[in-house]
Amino acid sequence: MKPPCEIVVWYVIPAIRSELAKELLNLGMKQKDVSELMDITQPAVSQYITDKRGSGIKLGEDVRIMVKEFAFELSNGDATKADLIPRTCKICKNVKTSDVLEQLGISKSDLGEDCESCMGSEADC
Repeated sequence: MKPPCEIVVWYVIPAIRSELAKELLNLGMKQKDVSELMDITQPAVSQYITDKRGSGIKLGEDVRIMVKEFAFELSNGDATKADLIPRTCKICKNVKTSDVLEQLGISKSDLGEDCESCMGSEADC
């Protein structure tokens, strides 16, 4: 069984990055500019927007709204590259653990007592 932190790295963060890249492109940015802003390669941006990367789970509507707001702030200069890690972490903490586990077909009991250590901030884990 994968530890919770591995689930975050393999599924949650890529899903957030994918949504962010798509939103930035929808706001008129070029792939090259998105890659520089997100500190990833241009091929990674291409993979995010074509769902070859980051499509393992679907984010909830509330999380997608947070990503959309962040993308808007990045595109108009109200947020910068320096905000990327703290805002991604904030968004990640709002991802519902139960939603991710359900989509991956994993039971909370499979993760043991540490299930909330890396996956969101839910206390009902």
